[in-house]
Amino acid sequence: MSAELVVERHEHVALVRLNRPERMNALSSALFDELAELCAQLEADDNVRAVVFIGAGRRAFSAGADLAAGKRSSQPAPDPIAERFPTTAPQSDRLDELGRVGRLAVAIYEMTKPTIAAVNGVAAGAGMSLALGCDLRIGSPQARFKTVFVERSLSTDAGMSFFLPRIVGYSRAADLILSSRSVDADESYRIGLLDRLVGTEELEAEALAIAGQFTRWPPLAVRAAKRTLQRNMQKDLREALVEERLGLFFCRLSPNDVAESRASWREKREPRFTGT
Repeated sequence: MSAELVVERHEHVALVRLNRPERMNALSSALFDELAELCAQLEADDNVRAVVFIGAGRRAFSAGADLAAGKRSSQPAPDPIAERFPTTAPQSDRLDELGRVGRLAVAIYEMTKPTIAAVNGVAAGAGMSLALGCDLRIGSPQARFKTVFVERSLSTDAGMSFFLPRIVGYSRAADLILSSRSVDADESYRIGLLDRLVGTEELEAEALAIAGQFTRWPPLAVRAAKRTLQRNMQKDLREALVEERLGLFFCRLSPNDVAESRASWREKREPRFTGT
């Protein structure tokens, strides 16, 4: 993992810091891949029960895809379509429907562990999509969202067309995408882009504290509950009830935590859940 991605452990919480403050934490091609790989690693690590994403510095959470890479190297900016489907790539790569941007969206959204975006500045384009793919977004007064894509003669990617209307509703999503206007912290909180708005100095600590609350509970139950919630966003009532029964079954696969939940309640003490 490069120095552009820093991971800190806070007990059972992993804090992932995008570390390109000089580029407003813009996502290079390599960083898209690294983040997707890191999500897979954190998903597989049973010691990690929640994940917080934040940007380095105070200017930006992430300004989105780094479109200036070609300019800095004195080469023409890459054609996003040609870059995604190079004719010299193996056929299996050329048949890849998601690309690195899509793979990152899937990697974040399909994590069964709670995820929080601590939005400490601008979240634009794919950087906004990254934040939207998390379960919660906590922002400081410096938080600002901007969809950007139509300004660049692009339609949305990185999952924005999926995430945004589910969070703020269709008409507000259409407004933000088609106007490409900037949304400040207060409006973001009012329309639901931000779930909590806290002071600048408290942002990181508050995000870690909320993530810590999630880690207090039986980890398998938390993961099953999140997965059930996500799946039932796409289902009717009868299908949702089946998913709920399935989630209850998976929760029982941690019998020690089931027993501890009962014992701690009966003994009126703090529980100690192990995921077993």
